[in-house]
Amino acid sequence: MIKTVLHPVTDLAKAKAVYSALLGAEPTADAPYYVGFDVDGQHVGLVPGGGPQKLTTPVAYWHVPDIQAKLSEVTAAGAVVRDEPKDVGGGRLVATVTDADGNVLGLIQDS
Repeated sequence: MIKTVLHPVTDLAKAKAVYSALLGAEPTADAPYYVGFDVDGQHVGLVPGGGPQKLTTPVAYWHVPDIQAKLSEVTAAGAVVRDEPKDVGGGRLVATVTDADGNVLGLIQDS
């Protein structure tokens, strides 16, 4: 299930104002390197300059129970690993793959 979508932004303050208005909520995480909103079980994140992931377009993240198993499954189907799983804090593992058209697909496993 897609629960998280990250958006690269060039001006964090301007983007924060637009997404606050769009979502009808204030950020639940607000730092110079990341602003996040949690609304109705959906997480929307704003990443200045694309962040360390070097995002150039929004990326949807599927939440999965076993990130290694899902990586094996999608790579066997033809996806290519872009970013190996890494712990981004609190035991949350994040990875990305690309499909045959170069679209970036994200995977998240919460501990």
